[in-house]
Amino acid sequence: MRNMTSSGSSRGIAAIVGVGPKLGRSIARKFAHEGYTVAILARDLGRLSRFADEIAREEKAQVFAIRIDCSDSRSVREAFEGVLSLGFVEVLVYNAYYPQTSNWNPTCFQDIRIDSFEKSLAVSTVGAFHCAQQVLPGMVERGRGTILFTGCSASLNGIAGYSELCCGKFALRALSQCLAREFQPQGVHVAHVIIDGVVGPPRGPRPSQRAAVDEQGSGGDGTLDPDALAQTYWYLHLQDRTAWTQEIDLRSSNPRFS
Repeated sequence: MRNMTSSGSSRGIAAIVGVGPKLGRSIARKFAHEGYTVAILARDLGRLSRFADEIAREEKAQVFAIRIDCSDSRSVREAFEGVLSLGFVEVLVYNAYYPQTSNWNPTCFQDIRIDSFEKSLAVSTVGAFHCAQQVLPGMVERGRGTILFTGCSASLNGIAGYSELCCGKFALRALSQCLAREFQPQGVHVAHVIIDGVVGPPRGPRPSQRAAVDEQGSGGDGTLDPDALAQTYWYLHLQDRTAWTQEIDLRSSNPRFS
């Protein structure tokens, strides 16, 4: 676990599981910007540590990089021992997924290996189950907290060639609904965020983002801006408990990828 520290925070911990270069990093940056101590978790600790350096420097925040393998229950327990040692986890965002071996191209059902199918289920759903179990006791004890699960178009519809992804995301949606009904009366906001489209590079003001946009387009290509998506995660966390969203779908105004 690496600690990238500057100014302290009076708020709880925001744990972002499944942090890559797009959505996960943008969510982590948003919560850091709003004053949270942030724990970012993923398998690649080297890349994760670079993200922690970047976010801590830009947002003047505390950012901790912690390795996790969401398909391994022992790894989840050990990772959250580190997270919980930082303090009360007020926010859990579960953003992990297992990419298909076909690199997002449809795979003939007969060609799917059972180990790949099981791994996808483990990362999409079993990992979410374990992570939620780690943070819920503290949230229930305090009568507050937010758990946000990232879904996608495959959460709602079976898609030919995407059995691995769809089955895991269908189950994640069910888990979110079950936890919402059980724990929202105890003050824990649980919501499922459906990303209906392809997430592109950020289109914000940072120079590194502008360079990425110059290479990949200005957003007219139908991709979703991860910084804009991160704003919605933040708004969900801020919602008054008299009007909580339990599921929301987000898509580009340009339907090319939807």
